[in-house]
Amino acid sequence: MSSNRDYWFPAKRYGWGWGLPTRWQGWLVLLGYFALLGATIRVFAPDRHMGAFILAVTLLSLVLIGLCWLKGEPPHWRWGDD
Repeated sequence: MSSNRDYWFPAKRYGWGWGLPTRWQGWLVLLGYFALLGATIRVFAPDRHMGAFILAVTLLSLVLIGLCWLKGEPPHWRWGDD
């Protein structure tokens, strides 16, 4: 079993999901996500290629969520008391 220090993305203190990365690998993933989003905006300008833009952003976001799921703390609803 992994310790909390091995998670790239810790669980949020309140709610469901993940917070900001705590390891350099997580920061690299997040930086890559935003860099690819920027490239997507330039290549598939939303005013000209709306369908391709939405598809690309959806795919990038699914990859990010998948990486958070694999390398992050298991998500569950938190009320801030654990």
